[in-house]
Amino acid sequence: MISTLLLSLFTGVFFFTQHEEVAETTHNNRASDTMDYQQKLAEKLSILNERGNGVLIRMNYIKKTCTDPKTRPSFLADKSMEPAIKYINKKFPSIDFRGNIVSVTTMFEQALFFFSAFIICFVMIDHVYELLNTIDACQCFFDISINFDFTKNYLDLIITYTSVIIMLSRIDDKKALVGMFNCAHEMTNGSSDPSYPRLGQMFVEYEHTWKKLTEEFGPHTRSVTSALLSLRMVYPRRNLPAEQWRSAQLLSLLSAPAAMLDPACCNTMACEYLSMEVMERWIIIGFLLCHSSVNTNQASQELWKMALRSGLYLTLTRDEVLNIHKVTEDLFDSIKGYNKRIADIKECREHVIVNCGAMHRERRQFLRGALKELFNVLEDEPGLLGPKALFVFMALSFSRDEVLWLVRHSENMPKIKTPEDYIDNQMAELLFYMEKLRGLMRKCSYVVQRYHVQYLAQFDALVLNDTIQNMYVCPEEESVLMSSFVSTLSALSIKQVENKEEFDLRALRLDWMRLQAYTSVNKAPLPIKDYIDLPKVMNLIQFHTRMVDSLDELLFETSELSILSFYPRVFEKMFSQSSEEMTMKRYLMAFPSVCSQFSQCGHPLCPEEVSVHLRLCVTFLEQIAKQTSTVVLEICAEQCNLNDQLQPKHCAEAISAARHRKQKKQVPKKGEVLKEKPGAESLRKDRSVVTNVDKMHLMLTELCSCYSLCTDFIVFDHIVVPTEFLISHLETRLSEIIVRMANYNQTTQEIARPTDLLAGLRAYTASVHSLSSYINVDVTRLVKNVLLQQTQPLDSRGVQTITTLYTNWFLESLLRQASNALILHCPTMHCFVNQATENDPNFRAEEFSDVSELQALAELIGPYGLKFLSENLMWHITSQVSELKKLVIENMDILVQMKNNFDKPEEMANLKKRLTGGENVLKRMTIIGVILSFRAMAQDCLKQVLLKHCPYLMGPLECLRDFIAPEDDIKVTLSVFELASAAGLACNIDPALVTAISSMQTDNTSVDEEYKLSCLLLVFIAVSLPTLALDPNSFYSREHGGHNNNVHCLAVAINQVAAAMFTVQAKNIEQHLKEFLLMASNALLQLGQNTERMDLKNRESVYLLLHMIVEESPFLSQDMLESCFPYVLLRNAYREVYKSFVITLG
Repeated sequence: MISTLLLSLFTGVFFFTQHEEVAETTHNNRASDTMDYQQKLAEKLSILNERGNGVLIRMNYIKKTCTDPKTRPSFLADKSMEPAIKYINKKFPSIDFRGNIVSVTTMFEQALFFFSAFIICFVMIDHVYELLNTIDACQCFFDISINFDFTKNYLDLIITYTSVIIMLSRIDDKKALVGMFNCAHEMTNGSSDPSYPRLGQMFVEYEHTWKKLTEEFGPHTRSVTSALLSLRMVYPRRNLPAEQWRSAQLLSLLSAPAAMLDPACCNTMACEYLSMEVMERWIIIGFLLCHSSVNTNQASQELWKMALRSGLYLTLTRDEVLNIHKVTEDLFDSIKGYNKRIADIKECREHVIVNCGAMHRERRQFLRGALKELFNVLEDEPGLLGPKALFVFMALSFSRDEVLWLVRHSENMPKIKTPEDYIDNQMAELLFYMEKLRGLMRKCSYVVQRYHVQYLAQFDALVLNDTIQNMYVCPEEESVLMSSFVSTLSALSIKQVENKEEFDLRALRLDWMRLQAYTSVNKAPLPIKDYIDLPKVMNLIQFHTRMVDSLDELLFETSELSILSFYPRVFEKMFSQSSEEMTMKRYLMAFPSVCSQFSQCGHPLCPEEVSVHLRLCVTFLEQIAKQTSTVVLEICAEQCNLNDQLQPKHCAEAISAARHRKQKKQVPKKGEVLKEKPGAESLRKDRSVVTNVDKMHLMLTELCSCYSLCTDFIVFDHIVVPTEFLISHLETRLSEIIVRMANYNQTTQEIARPTDLLAGLRAYTASVHSLSSYINVDVTRLVKNVLLQQTQPLDSRGVQTITTLYTNWFLESLLRQASNALILHCPTMHCFVNQATENDPNFRAEEFSDVSELQALAELIGPYGLKFLSENLMWHITSQVSELKKLVIENMDILVQMKNNFDKPEEMANLKKRLTGGENVLKRMTIIGVILSFRAMAQDCLKQVLLKHCPYLMGPLECLRDFIAPEDDIKVTLSVFELASAAGLACNIDPALVTAISSMQTDNTSVDEEYKLSCLLLVFIAVSLPTLALDPNSFYSREHGGHNNNVHCLAVAINQVAAAMFTVQAKNIEQHLKEFLLMASNALLQLGQNTERMDLKNRESVYLLLHMIVEESPFLSQDMLESCFPYVLLRNAYREVYKSFVITLG
């Protein structure tokens, strides 16, 4: 059932459907009566290699799945299943289904996934075994320098076949998985799966993996050995120390300037960029399978020993490696007559441990310089990419080999005396120039394509045609193929490149591989080994065709590093080591850029393996951004410190020194350090002296240079922009620094002055803007985002901003003490000042509330921040209004009578004695007045700031506000006032206070009741004003322009609260304020008729309140005041309070 379905993957139909479409050429009428043509060796090799890689990856995935506790199948981890698993492993493959393992049927679906994978593996193994026997029967000729594709695919197939079986042997739970599935199948369907007996037999046969493999490959020794010995001319030439590379000036275009324009070509083009690791894998595993050749053939032995001296491990797939010396020694130890070879293995292993690390370190050192020179020359002259494209692929292949060698040996590093040979803190540079060369080839692909199209059509086609004409034997089938080669190449035109037509020469390359197979079999009509000129020309043509239509594929073949995704620990360690080196910081972007290759490592046969994860890429970019932002902000901090030294607050010492300049210079005391003047840090006796700022600027230059690698790249379909990580980090760190610069301490209620914070912030932003001279980032957007977030209560991370900090401080510290009269509102100086007390204040109020400080606050938190501050102030005001309403309700009857009898002094005096809470009312109204006075000061400073920043906006806003008339719709009025208030403009009615008071109304109270409470509140305030004369702190201070207990703030409170309440209730504000003024005048006039001296103490200071209320109100006038309160009393009051003020002239 299942096996029948899966076998179709490898049927003849499957073999020919995929590749026949690509290879539709003119040889479709080829005769089919020749056995060699019917074998289709080329097609089978190509397909089986591709499928074999998929099966290998799938076996590795199953191994990882079964060994990882997180992904291990549940039935294998279930303790109740342990007896069944032990039974299956013991009796496998002959399992007695009558045993008590009925519960296995529940595992059918889970086991099916693994069983189907093993069936695919089994089918692939059978097909490979059959193909190898066919090739051996045909006595094929193999030579990597002649029939490159045929030989390479043959050796690849052997290695893939061996790797699959080794990976299969490393899956410890394979018997349990297959046995459980078969048991479940037996219970479900009444019979075993048809494929189970053969699959079980295969597991048993390959329990001794290497022994079985060597037995299988015994008949293939001749073919494998001939293929491997063809590497004698390639592998030793590639496996040279760095000294010989350097003396030969390998990869240098400048070594022979006269030949710079000559095309780089040779007889073995593909061998020049063939991976060293691939060749070593061929040699080591190939001679393991055919070990008799090593023991009897001197040439085989030399090649084998050379490969054994190149390293300790070979990659099977992903992060699975083969310990070559241990495996070889274990195998040879079980075979008689191999004592000398065992000694050779030990000698080779010792050579690797002593010399190999240093040799590869020197190679990497050479390649760093060679790639840098090659890239610089090609970037300056991209036209050289046409003739010298081979140099690029050689450089990439050599570098990739060295990177992967270090990766697999770092992960499995042996115990050696020089571990530093396996640590490369300059890996970033090598990866960087690999990425640069890849990017340059892609960028200039048009140049490469144009050059090689002309080369193929105007040179290669002619040479190939001459070669064919000189062949004295050319059978019909081969003649048709070679004629199609010439016609295809001759049809190429430069116009196709100019018209951006897509080229597809894959059919030509597959036909060439077919031709290699036809001419490599024994007794071929056209033996390829007798016509060496043909493969030389065709191998060159094949390389040129790949330059035309598969440049990306060749780049992937020579430089892909996707295997690094399976070595995350080593990859991160390399990044960490490189990031510690100053000179490597400019190359760090290569690490996240390499991550863009990770998506290419998947295979269709194992789609489950590739999971979209950006962890490594994001980690690298975060680290680079973190380092860069740290350096940027350290420079900013240094500039901020230098700027702070120039602040006016630090000039006192300089002024003092200037005043005593004529005095004799005092000798400094012993141990005393003279303070340097600002700017002394710029004076140097020697320019070679490097300061900390110099080091930071150098580091910033290096880090910013790494962002030049690419503006963006794609990782798993995600577009990654490196600079956005930097901006994000700077945004976060800058927000933290701004909050930290505020120095807010909730316990001690300390905070930095707004002017100091603004100066520091300006120094920071000025320094941050210098970043744009290093790297192309939008610093203006960054700064705007950070500062705009600081105008909100919380930033994007949910952390409190300076808006919240200053709001809390002004409410909890300054205004709370002002409410208790410990701090006075000073209209004269437009600030708050400390009351003179015995205890020293925690802070000087004028240093936080004068015009310059509040303007700085407005600059810092802006209109949004001041809106948030106003909302918090309004919350405190509404809480006071709620308490005032409670006091009014308690005295409602009395207040109603007082309102009706305010012109009857005797009755008012009696009612006043029954009134309770008058002082409390005035106290709460004073608190409201203090808050509103502070808000008015902040609003005025906001207006000044906005006039400086956007004067053309403020003019229209003022005109719009002034255009509003009293008879206009109240909703329109409030909308305009809200707009004007947001810009800091003063309005007749405070829209924020109106909103706050309107939100206090509940469903329990009617509009009439609220109106009555508002009217009675004004009555309560008016009749309570005379009690202020009893308070000794009610004295009016000419110096401050207000009373010592802040009762002058009542003027603001009465006007603003009354206007807001009657606006909410849609009543006439002016009429009710007139009534309040009349009642307050009558109440205060009664003070003059009281003969007690205590009552008369601050009578004149209290009289001034009426004048302040009228001055503050946009609804009252002096005429209204004079109609109810004699002006002579106000004049005498002013004369009285100013009489005691002493004026001193300096």
